[in-house]
Order: sequence, then structure tokens, then C-alpha cells
Amino acid sequence: MRKKIQTNSHIKTQHLAENIAKKCLKTGPDFENNQAMVFAMHGDLGSGKTTFTQGFAKGLGVVDKILSPTFVILKKFQIPNSEFQYLYHIDCYRINDSREIQDLGFKEIISDPKNIIIIEWAEKIEKALPKYITIINFEFKHKNIREIIIKSK
Repeated sequence: MRKKIQTNSHIKTQHLAENIAKKCLKTGPDFENNQAMVFAMHGDLGSGKTTFTQGFAKGLGVVDKILSPTFVILKKFQIPNSEFQYLYHIDCYRINDSREIQDLGFKEIISDPKNIIIIEWAEKIEKALPKYITIINFEFKHKNIREIIIKSK
């Protein structure tokens, strides 16, 4: 699957993410491949990755405030009323090598099908990512306009 979408505000970006999250809840965990549902986000600073994550978390029913975890790298949120258990928001901006993420228990996190993981700056840990992921690329087009390309692999 490959989908290209343009949004013209942070609210539209959040709504897009919220709808994607709701579809994930309907799909349910990937017990067949025994891995978490992983969204690997790529894009420049300010391109909409954290905004997308805020909408995504809302779509999952997470009530906590979502901020970029740049300085803590990883944040964990309970997903209420779902087959899924946790949303992990990971920001790899400060990661220099994909091996660094392993110290945070990344292998265990990605091997649990009840987890959903959304990763900012995922290109920095590409070698550590599982086989089945959804890649989301964010690109500035003009002022508030973003092109968001979503592809599953």
C-alpha cells in the first residue's frame, strides 16, 4: 500500500493520524507475525511528526498529553479498551547508532504484538526496525502544507 496525502494545517494532520489510529484498533494486533505494529516516521524538524503522533494517540484513546520525547527518547502510554496494550512514542533524534535503542528494551517492545510503536527520526535506527512496518514521510510543500506519504512494507 502507498498513499500520498496533503494537509494544510496541523489540525488536518492530526485528523489524518486519528483516522489511521482508529483503523489500527479495528485491525488489531499482529499475532501472526508476532511483532508490534510499527510506524517509522521520516521528515525534517517541524515537518509534522509530533503533530501526527498527537492525533494518532488521540485516535487510540490515549488521554495523556503527547510531547516530543527528544530528551527521554521513549515514552509509554496505556491504550484503553483495546486488544492493544501500549503506545510507545520514540524520538531517535539524539540517537547516533541503532544499537543505542537496544539499551531501552527495544527488542522486547517490538516483539509484543499488543504494542503500537510510533518512531520519529526512524532512519537513525533503520537496522533495528522489524520486517513489517509502515513508513510515513513528511515533506514541507509550502507554509502550512505538508505532503505525507504512507507506505507499508
